[in-house]
Amino acid sequence: MSKSLKRVRAALDAAGAAADLRETAVARTAEDAARALECAVDQIAKSVVLAGTESGRAVLFVTAGGRRVDMARAADLAGEPLGKADAAAVRAQTGFAIGGVSPVGAIAPMAVFFDRTLMGFGKVWAAAGTPHHVFGAAPGEILRVSGGQLADFVMD
Repeated sequence: MSKSLKRVRAALDAAGAAADLRETAVARTAEDAARALECAVDQIAKSVVLAGTESGRAVLFVTAGGRRVDMARAADLAGEPLGKADAAAVRAQTGFAIGGVSPVGAIAPMAVFFDRTLMGFGKVWAAAGTPHHVFGAAPGEILRVSGGQLADFVMD
């Protein structure tokens, strides 16, 4: 088991979260994961890591798989302009590689914003630290364990 997957499992276990951990052929994109899990694309809790252009700090936006982050709304929430975080910054600040960024188990605390769209599902699926692992849980559980905040930041 990879270190990243172990960290996600440990975070879920420590929080007493009921989660269904699965290995998939590939789940790098929301579409890949939805196909593998035979669920709707919006049931995939997609992790989008952006970086503060002034602070350089990572900010995580967890959105429904078919939605896109509105950069202006995201910047308002973060309190500074945001840009795309490169692969090295994502790994350095979260401990995860792009394609496997989990909303739980990051190596350092960061701001996490959670798309309200996800709350409309009984179960959603999120990356579990690798491009081949996901976990399913009630969206409220993922929100709780991530320490995130419900927010409106997706494009209409």
